[in-house]
Amino acid sequence: MSASRPAGGAGSTTTMPAAPARPGGGGLRPGGGPFGGGMAGPPQKAMDFVPSAKRLIGRLRPERTGVLLVVVLAVVSVALNAVGPRLLGHGTDLIFQGVIGRQLPADVTKDQAVENLRADGQDTFADMIAGMDVVPGQGVDFGALQSVLLGVLALYVGASLFMWIQAYLLNTIVQRTVFRLRSDVEDKIHRLPLKYFDANARGDVLSRVTNDIDNVSQSLQQTMSQLLNSLLTVLGVLAMMVWISPLLAVIALVTIPLSMVVTALIAKRSQQQFVAQWAHTGALNGQIEEAYTGHALVKVFGRQREVEQSFGAKNDELFQASFGAQFVSGLIMPVMFFIGNLTYVAIAVVGGLRVASGSMSLGEVQAFVQYTRQFTQPLTQLASMANLLQSGVASAERVFELLDEPEQVPDPAMPATLDGPARGRVEFEHVTFSYDPDQPLIENLSLVAEPGRTVAIVGPTGAGKTTLVNLIMRFYELQGGRITIDGRDIAELSRDELRSNIGMVLQDTWLFGGTIRENLAYGDPTASEEQIRAAAEATYVDRFVHSLPDGYDTVIDEEGDNISAGEKQLLTIARAFLADPSILILDEATSSVDTRTEVLVQHAMAALRSDRTSFVIAHRLSTIRDADLILVMRDGAIVEQGSHADLLERRGAYFDLYNSQFALPAVDTD
Repeated sequence: MSASRPAGGAGSTTTMPAAPARPGGGGLRPGGGPFGGGMAGPPQKAMDFVPSAKRLIGRLRPERTGVLLVVVLAVVSVALNAVGPRLLGHGTDLIFQGVIGRQLPADVTKDQAVENLRADGQDTFADMIAGMDVVPGQGVDFGALQSVLLGVLALYVGASLFMWIQAYLLNTIVQRTVFRLRSDVEDKIHRLPLKYFDANARGDVLSRVTNDIDNVSQSLQQTMSQLLNSLLTVLGVLAMMVWISPLLAVIALVTIPLSMVVTALIAKRSQQQFVAQWAHTGALNGQIEEAYTGHALVKVFGRQREVEQSFGAKNDELFQASFGAQFVSGLIMPVMFFIGNLTYVAIAVVGGLRVASGSMSLGEVQAFVQYTRQFTQPLTQLASMANLLQSGVASAERVFELLDEPEQVPDPAMPATLDGPARGRVEFEHVTFSYDPDQPLIENLSLVAEPGRTVAIVGPTGAGKTTLVNLIMRFYELQGGRITIDGRDIAELSRDELRSNIGMVLQDTWLFGGTIRENLAYGDPTASEEQIRAAAEATYVDRFVHSLPDGYDTVIDEEGDNISAGEKQLLTIARAFLADPSILILDEATSSVDTRTEVLVQHAMAALRSDRTSFVIAHRLSTIRDADLILVMRDGAIVEQGSHADLLERRGAYFDLYNSQFALPAVDTD
């Protein structure tokens, strides 16, 4: 992951290196390369669902007042909905009693009508009428029926209103929670050490920050409301069912353990599939990002087919994991519907028999059938949410893994400060460092860079050149010794204080989407227009900017593809010039500049380096002939040091490096 400057440095302009130099490795990070051949696969361990789910719910703690209000609104809404079918059942009883009452003689009482029916041998009909509140000869009481229907309407309108308010509050709570989660991840990114980004594919990191957080947001939004309402509905409806008929309620309760067993069995099968799904998503994003970044290189080497094959393989892995997760979890819904229908049939049969026996009224059976639907529906919803919950928690776990990564060593509680602007005396005192404890790199290294002097660092790939400047910037922490600036240990300084005095320009340029003026001003946001133009003129940026249609207002896309590589390099150099640092680090900063421009830039750098300590990493030794001190590194150690002329006279390692750049290639005559 790139950044224009390390955390905070107001006066530094730097591009975070894609990877540090490592012995024999050329500095490629694991999983790197435009073809994605080394992309790490998905984690093999199963997701720890319960702790991750608890931690995700714990993120709602700052919104506990709002959550409590949501629960209250949900209770009221569910209670109103639960009472509705009971009132509708009473309305059905009014209609049914009116229909039956009109069929009975008006000159008899209810008890006489029952006795007459029994005398006629209609015992079943007599039992049913005995259990009803019927008035012989009287039809439907439309006044009472109207009151019931208006009451039901008021209940449902109130329930809908409370549900709407609940949804509004819940949406606010979820979005605030996800906002804080994104902010925590963003802050965490700035606290992570550089080695984390060296060891993890950039596409996978981006997937955690974007796709996984978006999935967490979607899962919370869709499941929290349904989960709460479904649980409350089950409890409310169950209470009403027990009130109406304990016997039928027992029949309905058989659904719960059966549903739980089925859901648990299916969810267990799909759990690992969801973990793999999001892990493969991150891996695929990483492959796409690398292939896109190295698109030109892919074309040059004709590796389109390999890239397509790699993409196809990873895409197929994602397809298999996604299909498996959705298919297995998708079985829950039809199975739950089947169980619910069996329960519905059983209740309809038993309820009909009880109406016939006079133990229940028709309205009570109708209400109970409605409650049965309301009872099985939330259970079905709870079961169907299993895939959303598992997917959301799987993404949350990946985000939490990022949040739990070890952070860089924090700044001292009471950091020291430099006495005014840094003079630029840099000293390495018995420094020891390695990326891998089993592979020593720098051991007991000592050197001094005096203020205003230019120190060039040369050596073969993997010798530790870039590592030295990474240590000065505190991108990595030392294992031994110390580094001082003006006699002050850099570990005692805050990183902001340290990096505000250092400007860094790397071989890998980084520009953001914006105008040329904005990219230059990134080195010093407070710079005036005159200062920006002065820095541009000093680095010969002004020369090519005037050839652009919009001049300094020309918009550069995020990849900087609308300007040449050399022009991008000049912009990063000008950005560092504008920062006006006390210490300047140039890591192959002129590698993309043509020969004529390089001469001009060298003159500009010479003026810039006056009264500044400069560290120059160079492979082209012709560019550092004028350096005050040249350090020749090999395997993390300084094997030679001196001026260009002195080192040539010694005919040692520097002599061999210098002559190797001008030697004719060997010709195989076989």
